[in-house]
Amino acid sequence: MENSSKFDSPTNISLASSDAVFDVIEYKAISVFLVLVICGVGIVGNIMVVLVVLTTREMKTPTNCYLVSLAVADLMVLVAAGLPNISDSLAGMWIYGHAGCLGITYFQYLGINVSSCSITAFTVERYIAICHPMRAHTMCTVSRAKRIIAFVWICTSIYCMLWFFLVDINVSKSQHLECGYKVSRNLYLPIYLLDFALFFVTPLFVATMLYGLIGRILFASPIPDQAEATAEPWRERSGKEKNGGPTRQLNKCFFSAVKLRREVTKMLAVVVILFALLWMPYRTLVLVNSFMDNPFLNPWFVLFCRLCVYANSAINPVVYNLMSQKFRAAFKRLCKCGGELPPRSLYMATASYSLAVALSEDLYKFECHCFSELISWAWFLCPALEEALILDGEKKSTQLHRQQAVKLAAVLQRW
Repeated sequence: MENSSKFDSPTNISLASSDAVFDVIEYKAISVFLVLVICGVGIVGNIMVVLVVLTTREMKTPTNCYLVSLAVADLMVLVAAGLPNISDSLAGMWIYGHAGCLGITYFQYLGINVSSCSITAFTVERYIAICHPMRAHTMCTVSRAKRIIAFVWICTSIYCMLWFFLVDINVSKSQHLECGYKVSRNLYLPIYLLDFALFFVTPLFVATMLYGLIGRILFASPIPDQAEATAEPWRERSGKEKNGGPTRQLNKCFFSAVKLRREVTKMLAVVVILFALLWMPYRTLVLVNSFMDNPFLNPWFVLFCRLCVYANSAINPVVYNLMSQKFRAAFKRLCKCGGELPPRSLYMATASYSLAVALSEDLYKFECHCFSELISWAWFLCPALEEALILDGEKKSTQLHRQQAVKLAAVLQRW
């Protein structure tokens, strides 16, 4: 087999080739245009994701921390993989030298692998938050998410250093420089299979299992339909109900909290599905070609596979904007260069917190005769508590707020 191939790299380390198709103006124009559009949209979109999370206090949640990590990794893929392909197509050769070959290849694989790990991380975080809500208040925190992200980036950075020893500048048959592999494809096969298992198969397997469990709790659970019935025994016991107390209002907030949680989960599930679908063509192509003496290297199909890889890194901000009201409002606010926070989001978070605190006081006054009823209320309440504590995290009354939340947790654990 050949020592290197311009088609073996997941990001096309070098597009330089003497093949006739690469000399056709039509191919160059189409490839440059599509790569430029996809990379341009992806770069702008991922930068906006990072900015809205860093500059908007209510967006600083554990899940969004992982989405920032994913956005940075996608930016790395688009800049280190997509843009060099444009220069290769126009120049017809590798123009970044030996150091550029090593550095660009390293950052390509670093971005690809970190994006896979980030997807796995927010999938586990969603599983804990939904299936184990009482643990989520200690395990799913912003500080913990930051530590996990730092660990992922450090470990993946060390792992990807392997590529410094696997690529080098080669001279093609047409005497053009290209960035290709230093070792034979036979030696590269175990490395690719390891990458395939660690950063594609494993994340998809974990996501499939966990989202199945999440779906059983979030969508198949009868809790949302029984919220009104669950509230009736408490209404009869609550003297505040007649005076318009918090117990009556809490039921209205629950459906909003559940809708928000389902919205976030659906959005993240779509991100995972797109990751699987858009990476599948390229992963399949390289896996099959690794075992073939005469690999399938149709230039148009290879271009399609690479465009799918770039699209995977560019499409996530579009998904956030279409499926998340919070991200959509934050994007609009960012485009307007400031302004007030969306009043509805602020009101809902504040109202959710007030009602949650009021319920924690009610729980000490009433005796619960049904364990499942109490768990049902707690299941709805967890998103409200989490968001409210994040929103009020910098206020002087934070300690009192946390004490109220701890009271509620203590009652839930007692029952």
